[in-house]
Amino acid sequence: MQRTQIEVRTPSHQALVSISAQAEAACRELGLVDGLLHLFVRHTTCGLLVNENADPDVVTDLLQRLEQIAPWHDPADRHAEGNTAAHLRSVLAGTELTLPVADGRLDLGTWQGVFLAEFDGPRTRRVTVTAIAGA
Repeated sequence: MQRTQIEVRTPSHQALVSISAQAEAACRELGLVDGLLHLFVRHTTCGLLVNENADPDVVTDLLQRLEQIAPWHDPADRHAEGNTAAHLRSVLAGTELTLPVADGRLDLGTWQGVFLAEFDGPRTRRVTVTAIAGA
């Protein structure tokens, strides 16, 4: 197995940042033609997800719904840093993805993209990328 990293500077407090191009570049860098690409974010207040990549309203809607599910200012939160909502949203999104690769490209659906979900930014985030070659 081979590894590399993707570095992402997030633009705001919360955002979905497309990392599809960086993930495909990692496939090329690692020489992965057919197999799996595993991504893991090493942070507790962001996540990784696959979702709609063509309609920006989907991103807005997702972030608004996450605010409803895990509101930023909840008087019940006890975490001293005040970012319990970011931790909960990270748990909901997940911190890893395993994606199929065929012919050197991510084998995603027509409207799918890979996103880093920022819940407590702006920050610089690092994603560990591991290539798992097919047999």
